[in-house]
Amino acid sequence: MPERSADWWKQAKRDCEVAEAMAQAGFYEWACFAAQQGAEKALKAVFQKMHAVVLGHSLSELLKILGKKVTVSEELLECARVLDRFYIPSRYPNGFSEGSPMEYFTEKEAHHAILCARRILGFCEGLLAGGERAP
Repeated sequence: MPERSADWWKQAKRDCEVAEAMAQAGFYEWACFAAQQGAEKALKAVFQKMHAVVLGHSLSELLKILGKKVTVSEELLECARVLDRFYIPSRYPNGFSEGSPMEYFTEKEAHHAILCARRILGFCEGLLAGGERAP
């Protein structure tokens, strides 16, 4: 399988840009989801760089796996847990007992999601650049 970390990384950054645009436009549920997607793709870029195959969408699980090779801070794990909560409920009405996702997500949550995604991207960028934390 060809190593495509650069492709995953470019899309991760783009997804974070989309999250910011959605938050600015008031689409907070989509901002939360796009932030989660950006962080997920950044982590998968790291695994691609390591020639490792990972499945799933749980950022906290991906970080736990990565934690076997590099140090992962509790702050980063907390950001992953925050973003994990946005994977399904931000998109599907059946994520809540009633109402649509657009009724549940706030500007504050969207900005926090973007902040968390940016932290994970910063961590991944260091690993992709071959910094001291790289496996």
